[in-house]
Amino acid sequence: MLDWISQLPGSQMVMSTTKSVVGRILQTGPVPQHIGFVMDGNRRFARQRNIELKEGHSAGFESMARVLEMCYECGVKSATVFAFSIENFKRSRHEVDWLMELAKGRFQQLTESGEMAEKYGVRIKVLGDTSLLPKDVQVSLREAEDITKNNTRATLNVCFPYTSRHEMAHAMRTIVKSTTKGTIQLDDINTQLVDECLYTGGQPPVDLLVRTSGVSRLSDFLLWQVSSKGCMIEFVDTLWPELTVVHILWILIKFSFNKMTSKKQLEQQQSQQLTSQQQTSQDSKKLI
Repeated sequence: MLDWISQLPGSQMVMSTTKSVVGRILQTGPVPQHIGFVMDGNRRFARQRNIELKEGHSAGFESMARVLEMCYECGVKSATVFAFSIENFKRSRHEVDWLMELAKGRFQQLTESGEMAEKYGVRIKVLGDTSLLPKDVQVSLREAEDITKNNTRATLNVCFPYTSRHEMAHAMRTIVKSTTKGTIQLDDINTQLVDECLYTGGQPPVDLLVRTSGVSRLSDFLLWQVSSKGCMIEFVDTLWPELTVVHILWILIKFSFNKMTSKKQLEQQQSQQLTSQQQTSQDSKKLI
């Protein structure tokens, strides 16, 4: 519905020159501190345009770069993208091999001088079971993490390869090992400890999850994290490569409005409770 705006002549130049200003404006209200993205729709995008799947995935990367830049401009501290599911290894060998090659090139691109990691001070972290990846891909991912390890302004978590079930199993194994070693006691095991043992431990809680392509499911992504109170889930009826800065700005505005509305409602409830308590106290004094 918002696509026509981004297709107007000169719109990309306007977006590029004004996004920092818009980002500052949005920072005056509530901004999500940690956004998760299910980047769905690359393959459908390719099929609809009769282009090769690899071109669809390449377009998806370009969309990711645009979206993340806008998020960091607005003050988002952490972004987690679902880049490759462990289940994706079941796809054709040709597609998997291409995705591995794409990952190597794109990770290098993200860390090049003047690109997103340097421009926004972004630290790249790879979340998932990297032992399942080819050795050369593992090397590329480690290099990206090493190059950006001293960046502290924001974090980009790339789930590659990942499933939430695998993440939770990893957290459970970590806890079991710690109890065996005696570094933690059974009474110490609680939801906060599980949070700390997840791949996203130590980062702000996920407070916004965005999934594209119009599909209303989480697909085994950040299941534990999005169950926390106050997390907003936004399903967007747009394929990931077609997601524009306009789309993400609208989502951020909705998030800010919802948070401000919720805060106002909470304050009203607290005020009413306080008034009720004061009235009860006064009535009690009269009876005495």
